[in-house]
Amino acid sequence: VQLQASGGGLVQSGGSLRLSCVASGVIISIGDMGWYRQAPGQQYEMVAVISSGGSTKYGDSSQGRFTISRDNAKNTVYLQMNSLKTEDTAVYRCKADVGFGVDMWGQGTQVTVSS
Repeated sequence: VQLQASGGGLVQSGGSLRLSCVASGVIISIGDMGWYRQAPGQQYEMVAVISSGGSTKYGDSSQGRFTISRDNAKNTVYLQMNSLKTEDTAVYRCKADVGFGVDMWGQGTQVTVSS
């Protein structure tokens, strides 16, 4: 199974971006899918997680501004990011529980928010 993330880029403060992450390969089932980010010199931070049934959980910094969703038929998870701030600048990575206790990570996509 591979995860391919896309949608990052450069945006001004207050703007929006939508990230996508598609899982491909031999997929039996996918459990939780989520987005994490790492700013320079910082540890990884949970941004948002969504279960296969659609239950969501957000990190303190993303609550109220970001929305996570998924399309199970397409094995895709999305992250709609609104009201972006400079402190949202980071490398964003997706993660998926692909079963048997295995988590797969996608490559990072850079999000840069300018003031």
